[in-house]
Amino acid sequence: MPAEDSRPQLPRRGPAPPVDRMDNAELARLVEAEHPYRGKALFELSDRIAADDDAATKVAMLSRLTSLRTARLFDRVSLAWSAIIALLAAETPHSRSSAYEAFYALGEAEQRDMLDYLEVSAIEDAHPRIG
Repeated sequence: MPAEDSRPQLPRRGPAPPVDRMDNAELARLVEAEHPYRGKALFELSDRIAADDDAATKVAMLSRLTSLRTARLFDRVSLAWSAIIALLAAETPHSRSSAYEAFYALGEAEQRDMLDYLEVSAIEDAHPRIG
């Protein structure tokens, strides 16, 4: 008789939503609802920032969600940080100002950690590249 696997079973996610065919509002709702594919939705929205001020505005707003500030991609980098980094990297006037606002909405300790991660002394000096 085989031994029973005592590890807890993770819930099945199901198929990923077609984020590339969703509009900005639909993507933002997936993120806000803490959908299992919220990261995928956030990354799709982030990919639109350079050409779409509405996407930049939504990404900046979403970066303030507690769920994104606590969800880690790796090491110290949260989904909220990735949103701010995407805003910075787009290098448009709107995305940069949105990034600054989102950054200053973080707590002081988190701001210091993010500046350390970006290797700059001020957020305005950060010019990350994605890709």
